[in-house]
Parts: sequence; structure tokens; C-alpha cells
Amino acid sequence: MERYELTIKASAAGELEKLRFRDDRRRIVKRIGQLADSPRPRGCEKLSGRTDLYRVRQGDFRIVYAVDDENRRVRIVKIGQRREVYR
Repeated sequence: MERYELTIKASAAGELEKLRFRDDRRRIVKRIGQLADSPRPRGCEKLSGRTDLYRVRQGDFRIVYAVDDENRRVRIVKIGQRREVYR
């Protein structure tokens, strides 16, 4: 199976850099890397009201992303704590 290309929106990259703990960042980066192999892993959920956005959990954090199957791309849109990421 061919891997998907990963892109990260500049604002999402900034959110990742702002995380206080290096271990949290490391786990999130690992989880993002796994999306290249499986863009819809077990436990991902499609966001209601949006046809193209999904989210995966990583501890207390959420990774919101869009999947483009035609061009085999995953675009990371937002990264944040669960209470703030959907605003």
C-alpha cells in the first residue's frame, strides 16, 4: 500500500511547538507519522458537520486533519487539547 503525503498547516505546526512537554510533542509527532500509512486508523472519528475532517486522540490532545484520497495526502489542520481544539 502506498503511503500518503503528510502536510502540516503552519498554525498547526505552531500549536505543536507551543506544547510544554517534549514527551507530548514526541507522541503527537509519532501519531502524525502513523497517519501516512493509515489515514483512518481505528479510533479516528469524522467530525460532524464537516465532510472532509477527521480527528484522532493522543492522550489529552486531538489531531484534526483532512484526507485527500485522490491525491494521497493527509493535511494536519489543528493540534490542541480536547477542550480547546474544536473552537
